[in-house]
Amino acid sequence: MSSLTALVLAAGLGKRMKSTLPKVLHRAAGWPLLLFPIRAALEAGADAVVCVVSPAVEEAVAAVLASELPGAPVTVAVQAVPRGTGDAVKAGIGGVASERVLILCGDTPLVRADDLRALIDALGERELCLMSALLDEADGYGRVLRDERGRVLEVREHKDLRTDAERAVREVNAGVYVARTAALRTALGQINAENAAGEYYLTDAVAVAARGAGAVAIVGHADNLLGVNDRAQLAQAESLLYQRIARGHQIAGVTVRGDARIDAGVTLGPDAVVEAGVTLRGKSRIGAGTTVDVGSVVTDSQVGERVLIKPYSVITESRVDAGAQIGPFAHLRPASEIGPDAHIGNFVETKKTRVHRGAKANHLAYLGDGEIGEGANVGAGTIFCNYDGFQKHLTVIGPGAFIGSDSQIVAPVRIGKDAYVATGTTVTKDVPDEALAIGRTAQENKAGYAPRLKARLAAAAKQKKAGE
Repeated sequence: MSSLTALVLAAGLGKRMKSTLPKVLHRAAGWPLLLFPIRAALEAGADAVVCVVSPAVEEAVAAVLASELPGAPVTVAVQAVPRGTGDAVKAGIGGVASERVLILCGDTPLVRADDLRALIDALGERELCLMSALLDEADGYGRVLRDERGRVLEVREHKDLRTDAERAVREVNAGVYVARTAALRTALGQINAENAAGEYYLTDAVAVAARGAGAVAIVGHADNLLGVNDRAQLAQAESLLYQRIARGHQIAGVTVRGDARIDAGVTLGPDAVVEAGVTLRGKSRIGAGTTVDVGSVVTDSQVGERVLIKPYSVITESRVDAGAQIGPFAHLRPASEIGPDAHIGNFVETKKTRVHRGAKANHLAYLGDGEIGEGANVGAGTIFCNYDGFQKHLTVIGPGAFIGSDSQIVAPVRIGKDAYVATGTTVTKDVPDEALAIGRTAQENKAGYAPRLKARLAAAAKQKKAGE
């Protein structure tokens, strides 16, 4: 039997999001909202997590959990009819076999694992412990009401407050609880819907516990309160998440400057530098000592150590090995593999191309569906003509080969080791090792012809203008 199970309440319909996507699946800092409380609960020591959802989103939530948390001890329970938080806990607690249960909301991405651990530790032998927060402006929040000795009596929702003294209370309920499972089951059986909303409040279980073995509240960080109900609150939460993530990396030895946006799933090695305006997305991994310069966007990519990503480069679902240089203004499309010490320069685009150690394409090139050998050089204006309108074809450039500027390489084709392709050549057949490929039309110079050509063109332009 596991010692602690977390219930994450995510059955709200999220109508204020005005979206066909379930609220808890909207993303902040790269993760669906629901993942944040789940991961915090697991980090705090939960052995299993049960997400309570509505029937309308059950399949969508289950699919995202399977994709984002494969193999994790996370399951889904359904609250058939939305009748409040107490009813949602009833829907999820049926399958809980642990001695203790931790309860969180699915739309609170800023909940902190440290606060959850403190809450769990504070339970001790008590029946219930809740997290509170102190706010200067408490309007809209349920208040934690205590007796003259400071003992918790109950949590009363804002709309149910009765006196000015109750409304003046600054200690509010954060919506996070830990309880003895058996005691919570008993308390849930005693609550009713006799309140302003006509719902079963989980907060009523606090009063039941207070009348019995006692309830306790500990103060956590106010961030735990921030729920997401609309797009404005989503943006606010995401901004705070990016600040928290950046600070975590900075403390771990990474330089993060300005407004860089680093998703929650990104890892960064020590001495990496992330400049202002950078966006690191998804599950990207950035190696030690690597610099990602201003305005670059890296998505789901693996970047090795001591890589220099120059300003405004875009890297997607690709790999860049140690010591490579990318950009500025380079575009690595999916399945690009840039080897150690290779260079991909300004306005170079790659797609499904492997560039081996030390190879270079420094200027204005399209390299699609290719393999570029070690130490090869690809000149400015080179194009891999990889698509015939129906299929993609492979270009292979051997080690040490030199591709002159403004060359068109018509795939499928293989250019051999240490071969040389002359500037302006269209390559349509294989080039052997150490061969020179040259394919240009003969140049003809007509002496004295330029003035006559200019006069003829000027006359044509004048005639056209007169006709208009």
